[in-house]
Amino acid sequence: MKKHVFLIDGFNLYHSLLNNSSLHKYKWINLYELAKILIPKSHDISGVYYFTALANWDQQKAARHRLFIHVQEFYGVKTVYGKFKMREKKCRLCHGIYKIPEEKQTDVNIAITLFTLAQKNEFDTATILSGDSDLIPSIKAVKNIFPLKRIGIAIPIHRSANELREVADFYMKIKLKHLNSCLLPEKVHTNRGIITRPQKWL
Repeated sequence: MKKHVFLIDGFNLYHSLLNNSSLHKYKWINLYELAKILIPKSHDISGVYYFTALANWDQQKAARHRLFIHVQEFYGVKTVYGKFKMREKKCRLCHGIYKIPEEKQTDVNIAITLFTLAQKNEFDTATILSGDSDLIPSIKAVKNIFPLKRIGIAIPIHRSANELREVADFYMKIKLKHLNSCLLPEKVHTNRGIITRPQKWL
């Protein structure tokens, strides 16, 4: 069977759901199951990687995120952490300077992981779940060095990602039916005990 890896840009997926309140319940999904339903049945999953960072300035948000990560890892997803960096912005009204958190390293981590997995021959096909055009140079580089590897894009719901589509070998759009197929139960029995879906994710 063809070996297939699935790389998930966590914040790209999260923000595609956050912008529409009717999609909030899909924050509580099984990422491994999502990968399974999106790849061909003739392929074998050799790894599902979740790229994310913890919002440590907000302990409640970080705690909810850790619960989600624990559930994903229970089902076999591997987590790759980036980090947030505070960036200065200038207010257009008062011209004062303030700081906002900005997620860093996800595109770099995806690029490094994709290249490393290709070098180790861990996949024949890779799918990247993202709509971030910053990944274009990484995809081009890996395809140039490993021309027999196929790299595709899974586009988050209600996103277009036209530039990414142009460099990928294939693309697919995530639809409601996909999200519905991989919703987690309210309570997940894991090797760390029972993990309950956060109420804020309804």
